[in-house]
Amino acid sequence: MNSPQPALILNGPGAAAILSSAIGCCVLGVLTLAGDAFPTIATTLNFWKPTGPLSGVTDLAIIVWLLVWFVLARAWARRTVHWGAVKVASIAMFVAALLLTFPPFMDLLQGK
Repeated sequence: MNSPQPALILNGPGAAAILSSAIGCCVLGVLTLAGDAFPTIATTLNFWKPTGPLSGVTDLAIIVWLLVWFVLARAWARRTVHWGAVKVASIAMFVAALLLTFPPFMDLLQGK
């Protein structure tokens, strides 16, 4: 007898949420390093003077995260994506974001 096949679980929306958050964190790290390393970028990212460049860094990272999440969630709404690739990419971007916001590592990259 043929046993019924289990229903395919769509992981696209969940994968979109995880990958978009990793991308947002990575953007946060890159912008943090760029704002610290280049005074012109720091000035450009200074959206609110009491906070300094951090205001632009966080605002832009949140905007990127939400836009990527929106696009991926719509593209992957009814799909099952390769979870291994999403997992590896997300972990790599989370680690990069952590390192790029860690002051001793930032100083090492900038040659300080």
